[in-house]
Amino acid sequence: MANVKSRLTPQEKTLLLRLLGSKHISLLYKASVHDFNINTFHYICNRQGPTVAVAYNANGYIFGGFTVQSYSSSGAYLNDDKAFLFRLKGKENESSPLKIPVKIAKEAVYDNGEYGPYFGAGSLVLLSENKAAVATNTDVASYTFHAEDLHGNDQVLIECEVYRVEDVGDFMEVPWRKIGWTLGEREKLMEEIRTYKPYLNSVPQFRVLILGPIGAGKSSFFNSVNSAFRGYVTSQAIAGSDSTSVTMQYRTYQIKYGRDGNPVPIIFCDTMGLEEKQGAGLEIEEVPNILKGHVPDRYQFNPSSIIHPNAPGYIRNPTLKDQIHCVAFVIDGSKVEILPENLAAKLREIRRKANLLGVPQLVIMTKVDEICPCLEEDISYVYKSKPVEKQMQLTAERLGIPLSQIVPVKNYSSELDIKFDADILILMAVRQMLRLAESFLDNVPLDNNSDLELYK
Repeated sequence: MANVKSRLTPQEKTLLLRLLGSKHISLLYKASVHDFNINTFHYICNRQGPTVAVAYNANGYIFGGFTVQSYSSSGAYLNDDKAFLFRLKGKENESSPLKIPVKIAKEAVYDNGEYGPYFGAGSLVLLSENKAAVATNTDVASYTFHAEDLHGNDQVLIECEVYRVEDVGDFMEVPWRKIGWTLGEREKLMEEIRTYKPYLNSVPQFRVLILGPIGAGKSSFFNSVNSAFRGYVTSQAIAGSDSTSVTMQYRTYQIKYGRDGNPVPIIFCDTMGLEEKQGAGLEIEEVPNILKGHVPDRYQFNPSSIIHPNAPGYIRNPTLKDQIHCVAFVIDGSKVEILPENLAAKLREIRRKANLLGVPQLVIMTKVDEICPCLEEDISYVYKSKPVEKQMQLTAERLGIPLSQIVPVKNYSSELDIKFDADILILMAVRQMLRLAESFLDNVPLDNNSDLELYK
């Protein structure tokens, strides 16, 4: 089918994939190429596993039916409690998705070589009488619908396609984390972060250390946060895809609200990327010095030697505001399974060192659109995506970190303009950092720190 093209537009395909809970479909049969012929349909589509039949009429309706069962011309009904009828577009080709679940699973699909795609006890029959036609019977109880809603009572087909459906059930019916995907939610998060004030006067801004393997998107995450607050895509931190770390210095970055606005109460601290080999990338023994606040901005890392008290700029007596208040591990979610064990062990060791110093941690899981390509079109399905949840669970297991401390994001990489739904995930990650950083302050003994003063 390499030379036969789908009639579905990218937008229509995305709508269909959402209804299917799948991330990939493959075109098997196209009536305008293979003819409106029942025998040809069965010859091509039998024994193909889950399929979806998509019909088109002259009034602009796009509709059809899905079954997880495989056609085999058995002459029997197929039991399928996952089957459904659907409409993608209605009158005058207006987008109006409709899903009609099966009511009687034992007669979901009639698998007979004398008929084309046949749903229910005649509820919807495509290639009716071996013609470019559709037949419907709304009096049977297999599916409950009105014919006018499904196809506008236009029973002449201009096209009929059948696709093999792969990765069925990749989306949940209900998201496992609740998020409001609105511009209002974005503005609410933005305002909450912008006006946040640490409750200790001596710590005007929280410091968050960004750590992760090379290529995971550390610097890109900072740039994405900066973009969300600036209102346009920026690239202040150097980002790239080299095989060795692009970041060679210890850098601290402030985020400003708008181009000339005040800084938000968080400072991001960027480092060299972690590498699998010893003597390459950020050395683990460098981390405690960073966490304790001894490392100055623009310190040039030297993999062969960690910073020492006589090094230029070494901060001998860091105060609480100089210390790291939260560590954010940036992990490429699409590569968790192949994360080398040596690298995973480094991450766990850094977690151990951070725990000893009482520094809370968060995992930023990037590249979720590579885990589940449908998210490229609509990131709001991220908490319905089973592949994303699976990768988050795997990340929790490999790093030994609670699932509640893992958040998915999609960094800005190829975009020229910001998107409010991508911003929402980014801002939720920042809010979680602030909350964790505050828990760090909660564990600081007030009576042993003369520089601590509560905001009045």
